[in-house]
Amino acid sequence: MAAITLSVSGMSCNHCVTAIQTAVGELNGVKEVNVSLDKNEVAVSYDETAVAEDKIKAEIENQGYEVN
Repeated sequence: MAAITLSVSGMSCNHCVTAIQTAVGELNGVKEVNVSLDKNEVAVSYDETAVAEDKIKAEIENQGYEVN
């Protein structure tokens, strides 16, 4: 099990939190997604044999947010 914390810009409300949690949470291998609006961070626990970090970042960007 791996864990990453990503700095994400463009998040401003609970809709942003839900959009990211839903999209990333649906990726195969993702176990947990925590979004912090205050810190502009997304923390993800995942199985690195099932999903790559780049795929997680791409999914956040596909939702309209920038991974810094």
